Amino acid sequence: MKKRKLFLKEIAKAFTIHPIVAILGPRQCGKTTLAKMFSNDTKNFPKENYFDLEDLNDLERLKLPQTTLSLLNGLIIIDEVQRRPDLFQTLRVLVDQPNNNKKFLILGSSSKKLLKQSSESLAGRIFYIELTPFSYEETKEMEKLWFRGGFPPSFLANSDDESSIWRKSYIKTFIEQDIPNFGFQIPSPQLRRFWMMLTHYHGNIFNASEIGNSLQLSYKTIQNYTDILINTFMIRKLQPWYENISKRQVKSPKIYFRDSGIFHLLLGATNRSSLLTNPKLGTSWEGFALEEIIRYHRADNFDCYFWATHSHAELDLIIFKNNKKLGFEFKYTDSPNLTKSMSIAMQDLKLDNLTLIYPGIKSFVLSDNIKAEGLQSYLLSNL
Repeated sequence: MKKRKLFLKEIAKAFTIHPIVAILGPRQCGKTTLAKMFSNDTKNFPKENYFDLEDLNDLERLKLPQTTLSLLNGLIIIDEVQRRPDLFQTLRVLVDQPNNNKKFLILGSSSKKLLKQSSESLAGRIFYIELTPFSYEETKEMEKLWFRGGFPPSFLANSDDESSIWRKSYIKTFIEQDIPNFGFQIPSPQLRRFWMMLTHYHGNIFNASEIGNSLQLSYKTIQNYTDILINTFMIRKLQPWYENISKRQVKSPKIYFRDSGIFHLLLGATNRSSLLTNPKLGTSWEGFALEEIIRYHRADNFDCYFWATHSHAELDLIIFKNNKKLGFEFKYTDSPNLTKSMSIAMQDLKLDNLTLIYPGIKSFVLSDNIKAEGLQSYLLSNL
């Protein structure tokens, strides 16, 4: 297993300030492995300090959580914490005790929004880290990562066929077991149809009413399904940016699959040949590149937007970082060139710079503060 050094450093740094660190991310993205890697770097980590809340024995051990946890010292790991949200109040009591010598590393497969109890009871005591599946920064294998996605069992599989089989099983388990375990009572076939329909909206404006009419579901139901997939890290909803200009601007969000491998499986592209002939090929690459750029910049969701006007000027991604407004356009092409839309975006949005990201390897200037750069060279520029 690859040692995820950047995340290990982030955990160590967070513990210098906070007594509780939460690693959040989708199921099977490597949270447990990362936690065990961190515990291996911690001297004298006893086995009894690890709790897996999917293990009935560990659930029994935490029947009286304050009594059990108060007897332990040092690093304590609690896996799948969303199964016991009542523990957050106990953690607050324990870390607030004088001369506290406990550090809690808690792991969850849902977002902060679904773990809202922690933000209410642990304010000022907890630091959140989102663990994503593998990125190019960690793998240095672009084509393989794009096709298989970054989930470790999928990326590290012995073959593309084994990778596709794992992803198919993952989707089935996620829909039939994980979603009910999160407390959502949704018919599995219905959620799967909805998820598959989202492949047609990947990289496009999200229209809940249109999807609802197709599936004969209400607008509210579609919004609820979407929120579930967002809060379990399957889908990214990219919000529109509004600039103070006279032009009419798009106000609806865009939707993206966060893992290209999951997208390809639901799209029916089970091998590389079928992907290369799929009409969604360009959209697939653009979504993959967008996700990689967001991860590269360590950008929070509230720092990422797209921009579009009703007169067809648009920009795929805006990232606010270090008091700069960075613009990105993504094109699956061999010959990137300056477009009128990019010039309009540069002027109207007052961007610090705009980068056209494409699959090639060369970098070159297109105009003042606008350049074209290959995705690989961009991601390697500061490594």
